[in-house]
Amino acid sequence: MNYLKGLLIICVSTLFMSCNSSSQKIKNEKPNILFIFPDQFRNAAVGINNQDPVYTPNLDQLGKEGMVISNAISNYPLCSPYRGMLMTGKLPYNNSVLSNSNSNRHKYNNSWQKEDVSISDVLVKNGYDAGYVGKLHLTSPPPIQGKDTVLWDAYQPKELRHGFNFWYAYGTFDQHNTPHYWINNAKEEDITYVNEWSPKHEADVIIDYIKNPLAKTRSANKPFALFWSVNPPHPPYQYVPEKYLKYYKDKSLDELLVRDNVDLDTDAEDLLFHSGATRKRTHLAQEHVRNHFAMVTGVDEQIGRVLKTLKEEGLEENTIVVITSDHGEMMGSHGLMSKNVWFEEAINVPFIIKWPKKIRGNQKNDLIVSATDIMPTLLNLVEATDGIPTNLDGKDLSSIILTDKGDKPTSALYYFILEGQPESGHRGIRTHKHTYVITIDNKNVERKFLYDNENDSYQKTNLIGKDDATEKRLHSELLKNLEEKKDPWLEKYQNLK
Repeated sequence: MNYLKGLLIICVSTLFMSCNSSSQKIKNEKPNILFIFPDQFRNAAVGINNQDPVYTPNLDQLGKEGMVISNAISNYPLCSPYRGMLMTGKLPYNNSVLSNSNSNRHKYNNSWQKEDVSISDVLVKNGYDAGYVGKLHLTSPPPIQGKDTVLWDAYQPKELRHGFNFWYAYGTFDQHNTPHYWINNAKEEDITYVNEWSPKHEADVIIDYIKNPLAKTRSANKPFALFWSVNPPHPPYQYVPEKYLKYYKDKSLDELLVRDNVDLDTDAEDLLFHSGATRKRTHLAQEHVRNHFAMVTGVDEQIGRVLKTLKEEGLEENTIVVITSDHGEMMGSHGLMSKNVWFEEAINVPFIIKWPKKIRGNQKNDLIVSATDIMPTLLNLVEATDGIPTNLDGKDLSSIILTDKGDKPTSALYYFILEGQPESGHRGIRTHKHTYVITIDNKNVERKFLYDNENDSYQKTNLIGKDDATEKRLHSELLKNLEEKKDPWLEKYQNLK
């Protein structure tokens, strides 16, 4: 009798444990998200694209296993404005991040706004454990009274983190070999300093987060959404471990700077009016292209370590991995360095998405993806739809990615805006075939630029005055888009006429 009673208890216990396990499984049915965006990483610098002579075996493999989207556009190719669009799904004049965040812009409130319901807020509301690692660069710190020093780094208090539960981040700080972080509940004065290359250290942190020993980094009962902003390959380019230089140190400049629009001698005088274009700095391309590409290879290796951990932990099948960037790097093309201009080297960024459970591998897609599209697309991919704001500027592209069904965007907008002046600057449109831009400088002088990106992939010839029909069509399409988005620039432009 006692034996039967004991057997009954074991059976009931086993059944309960089985039910509990099933319940846990149901809880974790939603996919995890791993969103990785290295800084200043152009689409050309992914090996699988066969453009820059870079070594990126892990990204290449990810591309073979997932979907490579060739027309991801950084609509405003500058760190903070991109991040503002990524987090809020709103355009810069709708989210207050009009320019790069620093103490000079504090007076304009050029920061991530507490009231802007962001992607992390919605994910948390829908049962996710959200984490952020690396560079944030979304807060303009107050200036130091009586000093002209421009402050870039900024502490992000917990109440302004929009639901991110795991926090291992900083504002912006470019000493890649000696990074520092505010970790979880750390107060502003409690900074952790690290003597290690930041991508390597952050990869270690993320590997620990994924493994989650003793459930100390995240809830074991919830899917996770982890955003990792790797600072390299952002300058200073020389801060890169020596071991990654072996692929590039013996190559000549001609073997490295292979783009047909590279011009290291020009002063790019035709862009003198554009305060965002980094001119007369092409010596940096000569000195540092090897370092920049070495950084790309180093970041690739660290991403590979993280992806390997996902696989080892049995999480690969139901984790959405996205690799993209906030903007590219000119690296001598058109006689320019850096970003913040409408050329492909600055605005065309990588976008690789892998989700073995639902996205067929080895796909190439020419879908146009804007930064504002990422929030609604990701949220709909994981069916985290409760609480999505109705005033987003981006589109949900999830059905196109999953089934190739739906209305595909025909263009993406381009922006350059002066600090504190939402109506200022330049506007443009990038279609599958063309780039068309109208600029207004600080003297209200208008200029136009038109490129045929299919027949002139390096954008060497401005077609304004040479293709009136295309110019007229794109001009109309641009103004129509700006009107739909209620862009304050449009009124200023029309008043100039």
